Amino acid sequence: MKAIGAKVTRGLNIGSIVIASDNSGARIVRITGVKRGKTTKGRQQSAKVGDLVKVSVRKGLPKMKGEVFPAIIIRQKKPYLRKTGERICFTDNAVALLKDDKGNPKGTQIKGAVAREILERWKEVAKIAQFVL
Repeated sequence: MKAIGAKVTRGLNIGSIVIASDNSGARIVRITGVKRGKTTKGRQQSAKVGDLVKVSVRKGLPKMKGEVFPAIIIRQKKPYLRKTGERICFTDNAVALLKDDKGNPKGTQIKGAVAREILERWKEVAKIAQFVL
């Protein structure tokens, strides 16, 4: 997985409720796991912007409820530091659902801003975003 050019603070725990900001059919999802993450033994994993996570659909289309999908975290409320010295934070926590673990998005557009760190690591997801911040 490609590195990102920021010191991102881990702002989302397992069990966090986040918004699915794409048009895949899900509205509210819960983070159930962090893929390719690192932590010490006995400590619960947490996630940050740009991480690949597994999410369970809580609200949305009736056929999608309860299903588990891979997703990318595209926004987080917790501030993080970029190499330029600026601190970045968003007004909500949001994810974009994926079809597979390779990074192909399930939806065709993303509502709202996407962090620039997503563009560095997940180009396919950043292509369908309205704008990159």
